[in-house]
Amino acid sequence: MRILLISGISGSGKSVALNVVEDAGYYCVDNLPPSLLIELVKTLESEGVKTAAMAIDSRSAHQLQSVGETVESLRQLGHEVKILFLTASSETLIARFSETRRSHPLSHLLQQQRLSCTPLSLTECIDAERTLLSPLQFLGHVIDTSNLSANHLRNWIKDEIGVEHASLILMFESFAFKVGVPLDVDFVFDVRILPNPHYDHALRPLTGRDQAVVDFLEAQAMAQDLYSDIRNFVDKWLPAFKRDSRSYLTIGIGCTGGQHRSVYMVEKLAKHFQQRERVLIRHRQTH
Repeated sequence: MRILLISGISGSGKSVALNVVEDAGYYCVDNLPPSLLIELVKTLESEGVKTAAMAIDSRSAHQLQSVGETVESLRQLGHEVKILFLTASSETLIARFSETRRSHPLSHLLQQQRLSCTPLSLTECIDAERTLLSPLQFLGHVIDTSNLSANHLRNWIKDEIGVEHASLILMFESFAFKVGVPLDVDFVFDVRILPNPHYDHALRPLTGRDQAVVDFLEAQAMAQDLYSDIRNFVDKWLPAFKRDSRSYLTIGIGCTGGQHRSVYMVEKLAKHFQQRERVLIRHRQTH
């Protein structure tokens, strides 16, 4: 079976992700206690289910330490298991809870555990949940949903489930420094030193995928030198990450607005590595 485990911080988009995979034909279970995972998989396998997704959250906190062993057992049984962990900055999470006027799922549980009549603040709940879920964060691929629209996240999840199993997936991600460095990148390269197409009125509304912007940056010797340096760095160290049994390696490319230079560089790097690697492309500020 192809099994997708979805976890992450409350408010980071787990429900959106689960709805996407359910629409894609996965058998989905929300808030599954990890102790039931192996038995559920056996049952689904006996019924001929080929793809399944399970959401695991902090309400099963006392069982989270065993998830790694459970995943390894499933893999030894021949199942393909992928783990997605969704997160977001505390500022983003606070804004989302404020907009929906929802209470944090842990608020009442933590209050009972502390035998206190005083409600916990939203910040306290978020910090506590990060600690509870830390055993899961490093088991799979982290997706930072800060500043992502629900539609943008849906498209990213579709990309994730569309990629077949591989020893390592190389991901190139453009972003805007003015918004902040994403939480889910392994390496960050700053391309703000390159001439900015934003100051050309004809190029301003375009992106780094448009030919006019590509031609503008291709003509810059500095852009080609920087591209070569980043490409050579990834070429040199990628084999080491493969030997380390990594599932993902995410390269973040940032410029001021995340529209021109970073997008151009991501597309150019991806084109080079797509010849021999499984590559995903993500643009945070463009669609």
